[in-house]
Amino acid sequence: MTASFAAGTPLWEPSEEVKQKANVTQYIQWLAREKGLTFQIYEELWEWSVSHLEDFWASLWDYFHIQAVQSYSTVLVERTMPGAQWFLGAELNYAEHIFRNATPSRPAVLFQSERHPLTELSWEELRHQVGQVAHALRSMGVQRGDRVVSYMGNIPETLIAFLATASLGAVWPSCSPDFGTSSVIDRFKQIEPKVLLLRHMMIERNVDEYDESHRCRTEWFAGSIAHSTDTPPRT
Repeated sequence: MTASFAAGTPLWEPSEEVKQKANVTQYIQWLAREKGLTFQIYEELWEWSVSHLEDFWASLWDYFHIQAVQSYSTVLVERTMPGAQWFLGAELNYAEHIFRNATPSRPAVLFQSERHPLTELSWEELRHQVGQVAHALRSMGVQRGDRVVSYMGNIPETLIAFLATASLGAVWPSCSPDFGTSSVIDRFKQIEPKVLLLRHMMIERNVDEYDESHRCRTEWFAGSIAHSTDTPPRT
């Protein structure tokens, strides 16, 4: 039996308890308490956010306690697109913000795949592995602004490598393993990466069905990138 609903009838509405615990509710209450701004309904908040861009984004900076080595001088230089410059002069690190949430009471990462059971990675272990990769990248000469490119899947190692790259101020371009090698090479050549990160088995499948040609293509890919950069990538 299929239930029928009149047009415009919500299929679900949150309880008052859920509404009060919602992040947007906490933000609205913070605006009233800290900024003297009162909004009765969400539409009023939205209208303010799009008509007072600078005030809205500055409030988010304060609300989320953004930690910056150097704060911004201007929220938005000019309201033009393309070309808008946000938070001019600000300098901060994404990895630092990730680890400020570290706690022994819950894991940092939960991972599961077709071939791997559900596993956990603690914040302590995540920090340790990120530090190891960051040290390795630094020993390869990676500096702020360098490109560390990734040809890896959605796995914990990718997250670890990304955080290590971000901690050094390097740029993290990535392509999914299901991209063809030629298209990935074309993309990565344009940005002249200093380091290439990849894994051998790039397609999740039954071990018995694993095609060794994937490994061969991976090795060829790394060699092709090496010819297009001043510093050969390392895996």
